Amino acid sequence: MLEETLTYALIMVMKTKRNRMAAALVPLGLHSGQELLLNQLWQEDGLTQTELIRRLGVEPPTVTKTVQRLERAGFLHRSPDPDRPRVSRVWLTDAGKAVREPVEQIWTRMDEELLSAFDPDERDMFGRLLRAMP
Repeated sequence: MLEETLTYALIMVMKTKRNRMAAALVPLGLHSGQELLLNQLWQEDGLTQTELIRRLGVEPPTVTKTVQRLERAGFLHRSPDPDRPRVSRVWLTDAGKAVREPVEQIWTRMDEELLSAFDPDERDMFGRLLRAMP
């Protein structure tokens, strides 16, 4: 019965896409989900971990672990806020800036693969329907 639901179909599509995304990120030295944190810094470098938590909608330990791993991998670094020494800011390194274009290309390719079976009108409708979901 569950296999007949739209929710099941959506979960299966998402699992497949997540696995393909993870495999595509490996050559860049990234794990799935880390690009979402980097994306926030590509939009505004020097955020605090609290700001990253809020923007990503995840739990504090998730951001802490991700920041630590990305820092060890050389994609970012932390430094104290000059006005609030107990607060640290997260900054992209040159390596963190350099993976932006390849990551964006991967995401664009994943979109193209996702939409490949649809004609242009269906693509527009699919995008509108996904964006309308809670």
